[in-house]
Amino acid sequence: MSSLIDADEISHETEFVWLEDLDQLDYVRQSLDRLPTRKGKPAYHRDGRMVGYAILGPDAKPSRVSGTFRRRVFWLLPHDRDTEPEGLYAKSAPAEAIDPRTLQPRVKGYKTERSEGGPPSAAMQELGIQLPL
Repeated sequence: MSSLIDADEISHETEFVWLEDLDQLDYVRQSLDRLPTRKGKPAYHRDGRMVGYAILGPDAKPSRVSGTFRRRVFWLLPHDRDTEPEGLYAKSAPAEAIDPRTLQPRVKGYKTERSEGGPPSAAMQELGIQLPL
């Protein structure tokens, strides 16, 4: 989903609130939810758990139609790698997953070898680069 998020839609983010230690998570799922406020912890209506969310600045405008704000929410499902390390996503990641270490307000984030469950590439090993970056 990170490629589906338009930079304009996240241009009013000022910070993220993380509810869990990111060092323990190889990836998080992200979505752009319609929420009634610019800040504060949103209600969560999915399976699994919310691990973080975006706060919007005062210049963010609500939708004219719904009166809601588009805010990123970060979450995990019960069958994700943090809970089932040998499960479905042992060596891959869901489409909407991104490495939380690549996230910043107004930055989409992206997948990494770590988030995909793979070992560092030979080039990274030769350069002495270890994940997370």
